Amino acid sequence: MQKVGICLNKRKTEDFGGIQAVDDLSLELDEGKLTALIGPNGSGKTTLFNVITGITQATRGRILFDGQDVGGMRSHGITEMGIARTFQNICLFNALSVVENVMVGQHCRTRAGFLPSLFHSRKAMALLDFVGLGENAFHLSMNLPYGKKRLVEIARAMATEPKLLLLDEPAAGMNETETERLKDLLKEIHGDRGIAIFLVEHDMKLLMGIADWICVLDYGAKICEGEPCVVRDDPKVIEAYLGKEMKTC
Repeated sequence: MQKVGICLNKRKTEDFGGIQAVDDLSLELDEGKLTALIGPNGSGKTTLFNVITGITQATRGRILFDGQDVGGMRSHGITEMGIARTFQNICLFNALSVVENVMVGQHCRTRAGFLPSLFHSRKAMALLDFVGLGENAFHLSMNLPYGKKRLVEIARAMATEPKLLLLDEPAAGMNETETERLKDLLKEIHGDRGIAIFLVEHDMKLLMGIADWICVLDYGAKICEGEPCVVRDDPKVIEAYLGKEMKTC
């Protein structure tokens, strides 16, 4: 059972110009649950992802992954341990083909030589087939529509062979059909492949259909967590984020 324990407390965790971006947060992710993170814009969601993945450093607290403190580690080391992510703002190599972008994600698992390279190219193709982009493998990434670029990022993150996958607004820019396909894809990644997912998303219809557990941030602090039906009806969550119209969703 892979677990990530996040304990970012002692008043300050990540500061920006005197503002506490994440404050007094304690959270445990369980691989048996697809966990979602929600909250208003600026509540600290992406900052938390950045702290977990080593892009920014917490001023206090600990991040435990499978019993080991990864706080202070560099991003590549955290990736090698089994934590991968996508980004709120798409980060692809536009001059590379789709399959080449996915192969970049395999770097932490790649050894030099022809046979390993051949194996990883086949694995990259298999991942593209899995996310529904096999026919786009040799297209330049820059020429893909926005929704498909999101899927390339997911395939690239999966190429690192993660135990935990952090997805930052994967449905952003997708149409209704693409969002439904994403919903099925996330269920396959989590349920069939056994990869733990920690998801930031604003599409509440999507979240209510796939999340087992939801954590809510406001001003960098956790104000609620629980099963979707519990979070949906919590007065603090309704006031801070969901709005009264969500009470009957």
